[in-house]
Amino acid sequence: MAKQLMIYERAVPISSDRHRDWSVKVGDSYAFAREVNSVPLLAAEFLAAAPEHTIVFAGDGDAVFPTVILGTQDKQNAFIGTDGAWSGKYIPAFVRRYPFVFARSEDGKTFTLCIDEEFEGFNKDGRGERLFDADGKRTQYLETMLTFVREYQALFERTQLFCKRLKENNLLDPAQAQFKLPSGESRSLAGFFTINRDRLKELAPEKLAEMVRTDELELCYAHLHSLRNLQPMAERAAA
Repeated sequence: MAKQLMIYERAVPISSDRHRDWSVKVGDSYAFAREVNSVPLLAAEFLAAAPEHTIVFAGDGDAVFPTVILGTQDKQNAFIGTDGAWSGKYIPAFVRRYPFVFARSEDGKTFTLCIDEEFEGFNKDGRGERLFDADGKRTQYLETMLTFVREYQALFERTQLFCKRLKENNLLDPAQAQFKLPSGESRSLAGFFTINRDRLKELAPEKLAEMVRTDELELCYAHLHSLRNLQPMAERAAA
């Protein structure tokens, strides 16, 4: 699976001293994500993404996290057309958050809002939305983006707890997908995990009840149902 932060080339902390005269022009182009074949997916996005996307789990050790597969090869995103437009119905929040992102301090207690200064819509020409007003105060646009990224981070941590429960209950298995392209060529995709449906059904009643209470059981089955989207995604990539 591709490294997820490849879309950020030079993320730096946002400050009025450095960025007072800068604006952000966000358009309909997602060309910045053209070369990522997978991106992280929050647990809160499962139900919206599952009808169209393939949701798996990727990572090592305790760093396993939900991921949506966007391509069958390295540096391939089957959902972005030649014009940079997103051709699917649901756009993951990881992509919508760009060019903003939080940087965590070494002690993990402080988060700093950053922006990718290499983003093509980042400019000093007054195009789009300013980050700071003439007095150096945050604009409403920047406050809105700060709220969005802060909410994303909270949901990210909630998703980590969901993954921790899956690992504690031994529900994740290494998986490999086999599929055929319209040309008849066979391909495989590996390096990810899926939930073991049988072990999920065999969980102790109290553990199942807890997963029902937290809506995590619903997330498990949304993931399992989403696996049927791999073949259509492969056909989209080939096209």
